[in-house]
Amino acid sequence: MRKLTWILTAVMLISLSVSSAEGQWKKMVKKDLSGWEQLNGTAPFRVEKGVVIGTTVTGSPNSFMCTKEKYGDFILEFDTWFDPKMNSGVQIRSESKADYQNGRVHGYQIEMDPSARAWSGGIYDEARRGWLYTLDKNPAGQKALKVGEWNHYRVEAIGNSIRTWINGVPCADLVDDLTPSGFIALQVHSIGNDKAREGLEVKWKNIRIITKNLEKYRSPYSPVIPQVSFLDNKLTDREINEGWKLLFDGKSPNGWMNARTKAFPVGGWEVREGMLVIDPASKKEKGGGGDIVTVDKFRNYELIIDFRYTKGANSGIKYFIDTESNDGRLASIGCEYQVLDDRNHPDAKAGKDGNRTLAGLYDLITPKNKRDNGIDKWNRATIIVNGNKVQHWLNGQMTVEYERGTQAWRDLVAGSKFKNYQGFGEVQEGRILLQDHGNLVYFKNIKIREIK
Repeated sequence: MRKLTWILTAVMLISLSVSSAEGQWKKMVKKDLSGWEQLNGTAPFRVEKGVVIGTTVTGSPNSFMCTKEKYGDFILEFDTWFDPKMNSGVQIRSESKADYQNGRVHGYQIEMDPSARAWSGGIYDEARRGWLYTLDKNPAGQKALKVGEWNHYRVEAIGNSIRTWINGVPCADLVDDLTPSGFIALQVHSIGNDKAREGLEVKWKNIRIITKNLEKYRSPYSPVIPQVSFLDNKLTDREINEGWKLLFDGKSPNGWMNARTKAFPVGGWEVREGMLVIDPASKKEKGGGGDIVTVDKFRNYELIIDFRYTKGANSGIKYFIDTESNDGRLASIGCEYQVLDDRNHPDAKAGKDGNRTLAGLYDLITPKNKRDNGIDKWNRATIIVNGNKVQHWLNGQMTVEYERGTQAWRDLVAGSKFKNYQGFGEVQEGRILLQDHGNLVYFKNIKIREIK
């Protein structure tokens, strides 16, 4: 009830902000598309009575109608209608560079998604990092879009904050500083060679922007939906208020130690350019290496770790690690969020039905609904532990959910490689571990929020 009240209050405050800003808006489309240019694809765009209409065509990549002017901080509004059989979006702070994928448009995309997953208003990093803000943890936002009708979007991009609304309902609250400015673009999504979807239309009207006095016209901030931050090794004010703590400051290995020696390794693990790196070349040169664990122990928490694997790499994020056990084998044994190059590492085909693949519970549970950004790309792992209930998330989508301590859990363990470890996965408090499996893997943005 409290969250619903906040959302209704936010809608009212936006309405007041819009009415007070009427004289500040600049129309971005008048009679034609002068001031805009088309990039990448060949889908046609036209203007009819102030409405921009894009039409799908076969044999074309994504098509973008882009502003010639670049925008940094702004408040953008538009109304849109799109055929329920197509996906579309609006790019903000985006770029096209000859030295980046031959000029491919890339940057933040405000999603227009009529599918059952209902991620409209979410934020996708086109041709770069993939999904930054899904709506799986924002059920009210998932209901905001009226499929097959005109919908009103509002986007506030101010500093490192990007927030979105559909029909007055908060959808995304992203903090990211990768691209501070760029063009705005209307997208007609590629349909490949699917002739059944040729000729579908997406429409925009009332496209307008404010670029001055933004503090006066921005929507008051209320923590009504989850905030997602991609600031490197830094917490936002809201994260601090919500109890998040960094487990890696980007500068030192403080808070980490070898799982067996209790000291940070002299080699193998290194801090480089804000990343915690396991590097086999360093291990070969200096010795050391091995799995590392947090100095502190944790019971109930939400853990976020960004990771980047190289071709053929294998690693893992383990939890419920008991380094003090009388059984020395347990120093590095625990439940594992698998980090793996599924395409090139043979372990992806081992185990049972893919239960050793990326974002799964290693050798126990096969991941579902996963979206892997790929080799040498950053992915975000989230692990949520609340009592005996555990979830794995990858890039904003839940891939694994289970409850330990049950008979079903023990039966699962009995059929795995951990069957001889008594009480496997049932300790109530333990350390978090990053695995040295002999491959080059990068980690950053390691942060945790304990759940009371």
